[in-house]
Amino acid sequence: MTKIFSLLVQIAEGSSAQQVWALAQGYFASIGFARVNYGFTRFRGSRSIGDPDDALFLTSSSEAYATAYFRNGFYAKTPAFRWAQQNEGACTWAWVREAFLAGKLSPEEAETVKQNAAMGIVAGISISFPETSTRAKGAMGLIADPGLDAEAVDRIFADHHDELLSVAHMLHLRLIQLPFASRRRALTTRQREALEWVADGKTTQDVALLMGVSAAMVEKHLRLTREALAVDTTAQAVAKATLMNLIFQRNPLDAAAGLAAR
Repeated sequence: MTKIFSLLVQIAEGSSAQQVWALAQGYFASIGFARVNYGFTRFRGSRSIGDPDDALFLTSSSEAYATAYFRNGFYAKTPAFRWAQQNEGACTWAWVREAFLAGKLSPEEAETVKQNAAMGIVAGISISFPETSTRAKGAMGLIADPGLDAEAVDRIFADHHDELLSVAHMLHLRLIQLPFASRRRALTTRQREALEWVADGKTTQDVALLMGVSAAMVEKHLRLTREALAVDTTAQAVAKATLMNLIFQRNPLDAAAGLAAR
């Protein structure tokens, strides 16, 4: 138990997404789940997670798997995704196998079960995190190591339930405090600075004086920021950058670098 407490503290105090992700991965791998998928969005709609480029997707699986699972939208067709959208908490995938054998899955969901089985993915755990915002949603999938069947995963889940969920929740809570890794163009230091001054209520002329540049250069920084964030107005850019933890961060470049879905 002391080791788990120490791990939780390390994750809570982690200064970068890479660091906290690596810490949690190490724990999950130690109990039989070397492959982990994580997703979070602050832009969920009634029927989707919003623009995938605005979501944070992390995985410890291979590049090929990440491409198929995240970028090609495979995850959204799985029964585990439907469960995560409709529930909060954690469960093993035993119900997926039972529903598949009973013919209770949709044809699309049944096909994803077959495809996963072909890749050796037959058992695991889903975690759907509670959120305070109706637009936010975070979830995690732990894929059982080869040789672990549904019964073995059920035993692991029973034996490690509290510590497993403690690590998962601490990881989630820390990640959503850190800058999002985006598959779009990253904001530069000057773009962030200009946006931060605007967020503080400064006019373009004020920002120009504060940054020691021309008003035209400030407008250029803000235009490129809007393009990078895929929004129409600077007010929207401020709101979106705030939601994605891209401004007023101590080490935004270090924290966000290299963590978009691989």
